[in-house]
Order: sequence, then structure tokens, then C-alpha cells
Amino acid sequence: QVQLVESGGGLVQAGGSLRLSCAASGRTFSSYDMGWFRQAPGKEREVVATIRWSGTMTDYADSVKGRFSISRDNAKNTVWLQMNSLKPEDTAVYYCAARKIGLRVFDYWGQGTQVTVSS
Repeated sequence: QVQLVESGGGLVQAGGSLRLSCAASGRTFSSYDMGWFRQAPGKEREVVATIRWSGTMTDYADSVKGRFSISRDNAKNTVWLQMNSLKPEDTAVYYCAARKIGLRVFDYWGQGTQVTVSS
């Protein structure tokens, strides 16, 4: 089992940058693929980016490709989401999630961190 705590959200102007962090508890962080998701008011939760347990494979939603970057350090039990060129439509609660290797569903979730981009 893994517990996740996000940080780094806040208010930023359009065009600005933020870096979200997700700290994981436990000694088996490298056994999990990780993902960042977001949910805007009145909208369904959507995947933003994922990274495999090894860090060698990443995937991004089309809406953030070229602007966001996901990375991880298994020695630090941490995954990051670097967000550049932020747009008002990026405003949402951002969640970190973990998926055990070999499974399809993200079972473990953080509490979320608010990102607000002003125009």
C-alpha cells in the first residue's frame, strides 16, 4: 500500500509555471506506475500524464503535450509534474495517483492540490 501527498499548487498568471510534487510513503514506490490527473469544476476527472515505474516511459494528454513534463525519483519516493505555459483552462484540482505494476487501474490517490491560472 502507498500513501500520496501532493504539494505545489497555487495561483499563477497565464503563461506562468508551477511544479507539483507528490511524496509517497512506503518502501515499494518503484513497484508503482504513477500518474497525474485533474478535475475542473463541473467536469470529469481526466488523466494529465503518466510515468512507468522505471521512469523510462511517459505519456501525456494532448492538451498538455509540450507544456507539461512528468518525472520521478524512486530513491526519493517522489514524482513531479512541471507545468509551463499555463493556461486558464488548466485550472483544476490536480491529483497524484499510483498503480501497481501490471494492473490497469490507479488504486491509490492523494488528496489533491488546487491549481488556478488567471487570465
